[in-house]
Amino acid sequence: MDERKILLVEDEQKIADALKMGLTEDGYYVEAAYDGNIGWKLFQQHSYDLIILDINLPGINGYDLCKRIRNKNTEVPIIMLTALSSLNDKIEGYDAGADDYVIKPFEFRELLMKMRVLLKRTSHQNIPVGTILKAADLEMNLDSKEVKRGNTMINLTAKEFQLLEYLLRNKNRVVSRSDIAVNVWDIDFDTNTNVIDVYINYVRNKVDKKFEPKLIHTQVGMGYILKDNS
Repeated sequence: MDERKILLVEDEQKIADALKMGLTEDGYYVEAAYDGNIGWKLFQQHSYDLIILDINLPGINGYDLCKRIRNKNTEVPIIMLTALSSLNDKIEGYDAGADDYVIKPFEFRELLMKMRVLLKRTSHQNIPVGTILKAADLEMNLDSKEVKRGNTMINLTAKEFQLLEYLLRNKNRVVSRSDIAVNVWDIDFDTNTNVIDVYINYVRNKVDKKFEPKLIHTQVGMGYILKDNS
């Protein structure tokens, strides 16, 4: 897995240094800034996979820095990390362009989970985009939300549609149950639940059971793969 580059803007140096150490140990490359002006300069000079911002920053505050970043880059994930915990503070953060909001004090594992979710959402290097997704004679129209296999229309629930879309976007690649949990359910994977297996079976029954060739396959010990047999 490629090393992800993180910009951390936090004026409390002890917190910044501790976070940088923890994230580095977890496999991230971290550049830290202790005020908003330095954070803005670093953002302009380098490309980052994710940004973590405190709000009460000297120089440029976190809200304004977030807005500046969003004006330049609408895609990079931004997490606000702050002691400001009121609903109005959170709304202002989201309105400024933040993707998530973590309140101090926080558990490091919580921050890692939120980072992982946001980074997975933006990992589109090998994922096709467009309004029509296809595999063999299976076709999904993302605009009309219609799915058909050959000339047969297939009715899916909203969650089944999301699951099939994820499999189609990753066709011919094995995706783990953990990948599906994060990208389709936006949750950490719970090994004690079989909800993913249940929904895979729901989708299989609708798109594979009455058709050939079979498209959705189980890779024992690894996950699932939708194979394009066209």
